[in-house]
Amino acid sequence: MLRGIATVNCYVEDPAAAAAWYTEVLGIEPYFSRPGPDGRPAYVEFRIGDHQQELGFIDRRFAPAGLAGDAAGRVGGALVHWHVDELETAVARLVELGATPLLPITEHGPGFVTASVVDPFGNVLGVMTNVHYLDMLAGPARDELVQEG
Repeated sequence: MLRGIATVNCYVEDPAAAAAWYTEVLGIEPYFSRPGPDGRPAYVEFRIGDHQQELGFIDRRFAPAGLAGDAAGRVGGALVHWHVDELETAVARLVELGATPLLPITEHGPGFVTASVVDPFGNVLGVMTNVHYLDMLAGPARDELVQEG
């Protein structure tokens, strides 16, 4: 069911500041930014690594309750989304096996739909359908890229 990491999302107070810092760290600009209702960046995303996987920073105000990490002591950290072929089926199966829904199925734009659950052991598991993950799979294999380079 889990095919590969599609996106690692981190919740932050200031996505623009996170984008600036990671631009310095990574030496590249984010390839995607989406404004929130107030016009400030609500989400910024980089593609990194050999498979151009996504590293995104989401404004903490959009985090599921208990996941945001803040002064009240709520948990912080990254939410890793695994690509699945059938999101509704995957979420239903996880819940059937004892997971508790955390974030319902939510479309974030064409081709990017996420959901998350808490497994029976208290861990957050993110699942999503992600067109960039599918595009990466359709591209040349890493071994072919290495041989060409």
